Amino acid sequence: MKNFATALVILTCLFTGTARAECRPDRVELRNDLSQIRFDVELAVTPQERSRGLMFRETMPSRSGMLFIFDPPQPVAFWMKNTLIPLDMIFLDRTGLVTHVHEGAIPGDLTPIEGGDSVYAVLEINAGLAERYAIRPGTQMRHEVFLQGPAIWPC
Repeated sequence: MKNFATALVILTCLFTGTARAECRPDRVELRNDLSQIRFDVELAVTPQERSRGLMFRETMPSRSGMLFIFDPPQPVAFWMKNTLIPLDMIFLDRTGLVTHVHEGAIPGDLTPIEGGDSVYAVLEINAGLAERYAIRPGTQMRHEVFLQGPAIWPC
């Protein structure tokens, strides 16, 4: 009888929507028709945090990254000054939709990497992972920063 009651509670939660994924500030999830992947992230929200970014780091675990937040959405461009590891940069709009992906940013390169006119967030991950997990424009991201706007993949 106890197993039946537990199963009933689980099914009720699933059908009523109360068993939804938990959003955490230190995690993002990305999904599209080919894959779904999770990354542990550090947030870069203040101008000082965004300015420092991943500079001077020699390594980063493969399922990790840094999520830059720009509120309100704005034109942004990144460069790789003092960045020692090659990166993929994933640019997102206010809803959590990937709008642009720059693969393989070169360490130390001062060439601006533009993300568009209305960028709300940028996820930096190790180079090669965007291709490996088919992260491309149209991919959706879930994170708590998208809860204040019209998130397309809510928690």
